[in-house]
Amino acid sequence: MALLEKWREIAYNESADKNELQALWQDYFQEEKEIYAELLKNPEDVVKGTVKELADRYEVSVMTMTGFLDGINDSLKEANPIEEMEEDTEVNLGFDKALLYKNMVAAEADWLYNLEEWEDIFDEDTRKALYKEQKSSTTIVKGAKIYPNDPCPCGSGKKYKKCCGKR
Repeated sequence: MALLEKWREIAYNESADKNELQALWQDYFQEEKEIYAELLKNPEDVVKGTVKELADRYEVSVMTMTGFLDGINDSLKEANPIEEMEEDTEVNLGFDKALLYKNMVAAEADWLYNLEEWEDIFDEDTRKALYKEQKSSTTIVKGAKIYPNDPCPCGSGKKYKKCCGKR
């Protein structure tokens, strides 16, 4: 069984004790935060190694590293083969800084996008702009309702019901 499948079986187990699952996620989020803090100190360095080597490097379990790799994969410049990943699979953590920040915002992971290490990467205005860009990208804006007697939006000067509303 691939590592990712094992991780998901543990982390998303609906029959598991709720308190144990909550404790697992609390521990995971703390370890995740520490890994990101370390990664963001040298954002230009592309960290590479096997899953086991990275788990040892960041002093976390292989399962925690698997969850971390699953979470960061969408923010990487070159995606890792996470679906078939095993302990000896070579992976990289070369991330796109802006994409990573926006993905943290999208995940509503304020403990991650508010890390002080981001201050050395992006100034406050850039962080605010990335935050706003991400939030607005998921906002659905409905156009104004057009009523039959309103002027047609095509610019013909006719009423909507006598022009484009006829179709």
